[in-house]
Amino acid sequence: MAGAIGATALTGGVAMAAPARPLPCSASMSNAHPADYTYTDVRVHTGDFAAVTTVAHYRTTNTTHHGTAGRKGNVSISYYISGATPGYTVQVSVSVREGSRTGSCSTSFTPHR
Repeated sequence: MAGAIGATALTGGVAMAAPARPLPCSASMSNAHPADYTYTDVRVHTGDFAAVTTVAHYRTTNTTHHGTAGRKGNVSISYYISGATPGYTVQVSVSVREGSRTGSCSTSFTPHR
């Protein structure tokens, strides 16, 4: 009984809602070593119908793409590898959102000639 009274006193008598569980996120590349002037896909697995944003952090610029996961939580977002710097590892940040839940993950690829 004392524990319940102490908890109420700490929160000022107001029930505190538990924070939403993070939305799961995992990402990989269809080809982690793409040649210049080809495509590679960021493969993301997350919650059903979640909004997905990917940002590829190239040496001189950042490129953002958006997609929506399907009913099993999967989406592939394609990146065209123009004349990217060969040997420079491009980090890809992924953020996911479904309702009030969010999550993040990352992957990378290294272009070559």
